[in-house]
Amino acid sequence: MSLLEIRVLGDPVLRQETKVVAEVTDEHRRLIDDMLETMYAAKGIGLAAPQVGRLERIAVIDVHEGKPFAIVNPEIVDEEGAEKGEEGCLSIPEVYGDVERSQRVTVRALDRDGRELEIEADELLARCLQHEIDHLHGKLFIDYFSLLKRRGALSKWEKLKKEYPELRRRVTPEVIADHHEGEESL
Repeated sequence: MSLLEIRVLGDPVLRQETKVVAEVTDEHRRLIDDMLETMYAAKGIGLAAPQVGRLERIAVIDVHEGKPFAIVNPEIVDEEGAEKGEEGCLSIPEVYGDVERSQRVTVRALDRDGRELEIEADELLARCLQHEIDHLHGKLFIDYFSLLKRRGALSKWEKLKKEYPELRRRVTPEVIADHHEGEESL
């Protein structure tokens, strides 16, 4: 497995629509494994392929249940309720804000082996699924902010982005072991 560079706000790949995966291959499974390792190293709970510079419609998630999983070609097929909650993003480090999302969702996707799965989720898992699926369609959590809040977030980001040369965030392996401690981002 390898740690991948995380693309940060300003990299055009984050705004691109991903491509449907026709068949899950060994290459996709390696990508999934690398994405999970990268997500843990960055202390995240979700990571989508565009965040590591790839355009396959793939995301990985682990919301502390000790059961990491991948979703390939996910789509939300049902949603209900609405709930505001704070979000962050591995591609926009140190920027957080409240986002209103569906309280419960049903998602259909393929798993890492190409088998169909349906996930019924609420609370943090529902929020994480929606956040990662947005990434697969070029949408970021700051797009949900009011104009004023978005301006504030972008102003903060302008001061922070110089820490990420070439709009890349490099994570290191020493934080993998303690990935469940400290602040986490979707």
